[in-house]
Amino acid sequence: MGIEGGRGDFEWVYNDQPHTSRRKEILAKYPQIKSLMGPDPQLKWIVSGMVLTQLLACYLVRDLSWKWVVFWAYGFGGCINHSLTLAIHDISHNVAFGNKQARWNRWFAMFANLPIGLPYSASFKKYHIDHHRYLGGDGLDVDVPTDMEGWFFCTPLRKVLWLFLQPFFYALRPLVVNPKPVSRLEVLNAAVQFVADILIYSLWGLKPVLYLILGSILCMGLHPISGHFIAEHYMFLKGHETYSYYGPLNLITFNVGYHMEHHDFPSIPGSKLPLVRKIAPEFYDSLPQHTSWVCVLWDFVFDDSIGPYARIKRQYKLVKQE
Repeated sequence: MGIEGGRGDFEWVYNDQPHTSRRKEILAKYPQIKSLMGPDPQLKWIVSGMVLTQLLACYLVRDLSWKWVVFWAYGFGGCINHSLTLAIHDISHNVAFGNKQARWNRWFAMFANLPIGLPYSASFKKYHIDHHRYLGGDGLDVDVPTDMEGWFFCTPLRKVLWLFLQPFFYALRPLVVNPKPVSRLEVLNAAVQFVADILIYSLWGLKPVLYLILGSILCMGLHPISGHFIAEHYMFLKGHETYSYYGPLNLITFNVGYHMEHHDFPSIPGSKLPLVRKIAPEFYDSLPQHTSWVCVLWDFVFDDSIGPYARIKRQYKLVKQE
């Protein structure tokens, strides 16, 4: 790859993110893409089915030995929970009930959060807005690793450890990079989540609760599905900061692999992102793309030029309101 993003520093650029201009070009040529924007009526039913599946799984694992609880948490429950975090990602863009029903989207995100075991949805929404608005923004986009992460996790063994600990960095990094006051919605999210956990514990004991929480932590760490965290914005080719993946894992991740398309049109639900590429293929087919999230993880670990520093960063001047 031959970039400076693997060791030493981030790749600093001094232009706007490419999604803004590409969005304008695509809409000028294909205005029918606007018809894809809006809520996905199937999303709430799919998510509800996943939540109920995990509730049934909690009942089924209650008497298993601990080794099987961990096995099913990693191999099954964690996959569903990771998929639910991506459903929450979609819901954060108001595609479950539409922009006019924003409050319903926030409440439904809390419902989707229940099997994850830890409060997540409200905090994610608060910071994800900045990720789109200030992509790669220094001190704004908490998706970008800190200098400490880039400096320390620079060898294959350390990068494996970093991948394993990814859920903790995603949870703690905002408190360091861009701390914000705790909102009422976050307090409500935490209260609802802890009540649900206590209820499951009172019904079936500790194993179902840990099945949910361990599954979330393990499958957001070193797991094939977690390859999307690296694939989306780590600079595998100099100058390119967003990549799409069009493989089969999109079927269980709400098409999060269509990531260039998503950043170009955040208000289009994941289920319709393949249509963006189908309508405007000349804007996407020639851009770099990933073919395997497992290969992404392998290259991230063993390619010396790729690491937490392999991210594009830019400065944004914010206007302070008096």
